[in-house]
Amino acid sequence: MIRTLVVDDDFMAVSVHRQFVERIPGFEVVGEATTAREAQAAVMQLAPELVLLDIYLPDANGIDLIRHLRAIRSPRVDVIAITSAKDVEVLRDAMQLGVVHYIVKPFTFATFRERLESYRAARQRLDQMQHAEQRDIDRLYGLLRTSGEASLPKGISPPTLTLVATLLRDSEAALSTAELAARAGLSQGVARRYLRFLADSGAVDYTLRYGAAGRPEHLYRWTPASTPS
Repeated sequence: MIRTLVVDDDFMAVSVHRQFVERIPGFEVVGEATTAREAQAAVMQLAPELVLLDIYLPDANGIDLIRHLRAIRSPRVDVIAITSAKDVEVLRDAMQLGVVHYIVKPFTFATFRERLESYRAARQRLDQMQHAEQRDIDRLYGLLRTSGEASLPKGISPPTLTLVATLLRDSEAALSTAELAARAGLSQGVARRYLRFLADSGAVDYTLRYGAAGRPEHLYRWTPASTPS
């Protein structure tokens, strides 16, 4: 089992990220932290193998935390960033510090699972290697690449998925298919397709609203896992 530490200043995000991790075989959550200070202490005390790290923390920047952990030669730990930070300089710093994956909020469980599974496969391959020939190195780095758009089913496009996810995330109230369709400028049929995809991947919850007559209406609400810090 890959010992995992979840770090995010949003308590609800920490909870949902934990649930996501626990749904993926081969991983276990050994600790949680909501500040950089807590995260540093947890790394030293719990010796996790992987940290799921938000870049925006209340007492320090996540990049600075990684840099500090590398400088003090803390227990060897890999980092996957889970953040709303889209600044190119932040991304460049993360790459230079050896961040394995960089997941931008909002995201679906399918995206989360794909990144963790590719990381797990790369670790397993590395553990089996005795000597690093070029072909072995190429295969190892290939395992860390994800299929991206190819992982989305037919009829689901990344731009529209991002639009729908953003509208749900930013809405204080749960939205019906008709309400979401109107805000996104989509037909109700298309909106329903994206809502079902997000519900199946665990990114949204839904409840039923019963009217005076007719069929009950589904109301969709974004889960806290993808809320920016």
